[in-house]
Amino acid sequence: MKEKKRFGLIGHPIAHSLSPALFKAGYDGSYQYDLIEESDFERAYARFIKDYDGINVTAPFKEKAYAMADIISEECMAIGAANILIKTPEGIKAHNSDFLGVRKWIQEFFDGDSPGTALIAGTGGAGKAAAAAAASLGLKTTIINRTMDKAVLWAERQGIYEFTVKPVEDFVQEFRRNDIVIYTIPAAIPQIMQLDRREIEDKSGLMEANYRDPVLKGNGKIWLLYQAVTGYELFTGEKPNLTAMSDVI
Repeated sequence: MKEKKRFGLIGHPIAHSLSPALFKAGYDGSYQYDLIEESDFERAYARFIKDYDGINVTAPFKEKAYAMADIISEECMAIGAANILIKTPEGIKAHNSDFLGVRKWIQEFFDGDSPGTALIAGTGGAGKAAAAAAASLGLKTTIINRTMDKAVLWAERQGIYEFTVKPVEDFVQEFRRNDIVIYTIPAAIPQIMQLDRREIEDKSGLMEANYRDPVLKGNGKIWLLYQAVTGYELFTGEKPNLTAMSDVI
């Protein structure tokens, strides 16, 4: 009998993660999926090499995961971080399902229409993934960050895509102007208070990376769902049950 493939999530802390429930729902329990909670990346990585076929990687280990890969996907190369590692005959391959999930969501939002504009708030791992995903689809992409110099430095070093960088003080103006707004800053910036609640609720092209404690529309679970769907397909080569996964979250 062929041994069942094993997958998991590494990070710290991750006890709250919905990933095991999402994975079980997506494949009706056909694959094993574990939480591999370690405060030390090297220990977590060793457990992956010993016991698992593929892993999701969460904060604070995404850049370390990128550095361990033998094969780097195009999206990881653009971002400099990986949140998926998969064993292949050629070595460990890195992917970034934050990029792939955001890209899929944007494609469905525009549904074949011409590319528009996007505002990405934050330049951490999630923000870089979102910015690269938007730009890869031809959207005119603006980045804001609480530390503008950090955003400018990353944008200037980006060899694949072009971005406009604006100060965080311009958030409200850019929120109103752009078709897509993706908020990845862990906490609420003061400028959010200048927006009317109705403006936020009516913004259909709004996504937030923080699904546990969202500061805007409370739709962070969209991010979770889309990155999970695209990531699990990479693991198994099979499409998961989207309806069952949606029910979980």
